[in-house]
Amino acid sequence: MSVNYAAGLSPYADKGVCGLPEVFNSTEEVKAKVETLAQLIKESRYLVVHSGAGISTSVGIPDFRGPKGVWTLEEKGESPHFDTTFEDARPSLTHMALLGLQRAGYLKYLISQNVDGLHVRSGFPRDMLSELHGNMFVEECEKCGRQYVREKVIGVMGLKPTGRYCDVVRSRGLRACRGKLISTILDWEDALPDRDLNKADEASRRADLALTLGTSMQIKPSGDLPLLTKRKGGKVVIVNLQPTKHDKHAYLRIHGYVDEVMKQLMEQLGLDIPKWEGPTICESSTATSESSTDVKPLSGVTPEKKVKTDLIKEERKREATHLTEDGSVKEETVSVKRERADASVGDK
Repeated sequence: MSVNYAAGLSPYADKGVCGLPEVFNSTEEVKAKVETLAQLIKESRYLVVHSGAGISTSVGIPDFRGPKGVWTLEEKGESPHFDTTFEDARPSLTHMALLGLQRAGYLKYLISQNVDGLHVRSGFPRDMLSELHGNMFVEECEKCGRQYVREKVIGVMGLKPTGRYCDVVRSRGLRACRGKLISTILDWEDALPDRDLNKADEASRRADLALTLGTSMQIKPSGDLPLLTKRKGGKVVIVNLQPTKHDKHAYLRIHGYVDEVMKQLMEQLGLDIPKWEGPTICESSTATSESSTDVKPLSGVTPEKKVKTDLIKEERKREATHLTEDGSVKEETVSVKRERADASVGDK
């Protein structure tokens, strides 16, 4: 996703299978498969989308394991090419199409492995979004859990202090919280945020249709969440140019550029793709740009301006999901952490 992000992670050799050849369906195949996907979405009661780095490559942010991905080129001793900065990057057609699907009532929840902040900056409601690996623009109070969305990247990673302090005023006008603000970006061994992971887990179990976009699903536990939908009797649809770990569990696989697939999908559904008018924060799915104060142009957010959220960190263990080769699920109580990429990829 980002050279700067990748360089800031702690060293680790096994980053999964990289550089697999891309597969392209014919124009006719893509069209037919998108028609099938559109029908599945029309019939679904609870659609959940899982997004990966592949939805941001069209705006100049490299992915990790593609032919020109960060980890792929690293294995070859080469440096990846970065066409933009996090601050300058604009949401892709796919980012905006997802916002359109949400506003139309089709998309019920969005689960992202991306740290580039483009979902939030597109105006996608934060109460319908889990960012499992953090957000380069978000810092959080380690004391009260309040989050702050900034105009610039936070600059530190691995849940480390940013050097700033929480300015939330306590009840009855007492002094500010003054808790240390920390980055939300995870390093390899950091535990996933409880709230985001729990909501993603709940949404995945509730979904009858899981649509994965631009992810090889090699990182646990985020990459295994779509199979929870299948376990509950739902369908999994995978849109990716490379083979993924869970291809054999998919009801439908579309090998095409994500932006093109989403463009055709919106046409099939008779939906317009919202126009991006600059970085915007939307806290609530009930907010509208015309009527709610929960929608804020990001350009108007000063370095000390906070946004509302209800994130309270809880030091607890949760039910982790471990998937067997046949897609069944074995559950046990463990402390969930972001795991390394698996060394294998599922059958085509």
